[in-house]
Amino acid sequence: MSKLVFTRHGMSEWNKLNQFTGWVDVDLAPEGVEEAIEGGRKIKEAGIEFDVAFTSVLTRAIKTCNLILEHSDQLWVPQIKSWRLNERHYGALQGLNKQDTREKYGDEQVHIWRRSYDVLPPLSEETPDRRYALLDPRDVPKGENLKVTLERALPFWQDQIAPALLENKTVLVAAHGNSLRALAKHIEGISDADIMDLEIPTGQPLVYELNDDLTVAKKYYL
Repeated sequence: MSKLVFTRHGMSEWNKLNQFTGWVDVDLAPEGVEEAIEGGRKIKEAGIEFDVAFTSVLTRAIKTCNLILEHSDQLWVPQIKSWRLNERHYGALQGLNKQDTREKYGDEQVHIWRRSYDVLPPLSEETPDRRYALLDPRDVPKGENLKVTLERALPFWQDQIAPALLENKTVLVAAHGNSLRALAKHIEGISDADIMDLEIPTGQPLVYELNDDLTVAKKYYL
């Protein structure tokens, strides 16, 4: 039986300001640093020892990964970073205040943009920063829903994460609310409708104990 730990990055500067963040590379807020440190302590107390860690190419997830490993005394664990684990791209919503957006478009529309499986946000024409310059332009989104997020995260799951788990390795994935929700949908077989209600809190390790076929035997938060 393998073990998989999901950790959503700690509170970011834009989480604190209630702004849509997406692919914008903001840092952790001080509260987010503390959340990540506490997550590492909980992992240490639980006696979980990782073989490999995966994270996105965004600062808030990378720092969360580093802090978790540091405070569980596991900084030696190899890390693999991929844009495929990035937060969903919020399109033209990125940078906007969520409450202001609700007042402009209505609570129901914003809830659909944020939580629905297959409704895209308004699309953005902005140019991605230099870290994505080597990507095929077709891979750089102008806006994503959860369905698209899963489609670009799934190859990384199949090529990197699942093979490690099939070797009975213990795996950490430190990423983002929506990339983790997308993978959780795949792992747990959550329906398109029910995924709207899944929320993964910041900085709180979510543990999956997986059977040999990677179906979920047990799921719990530390």
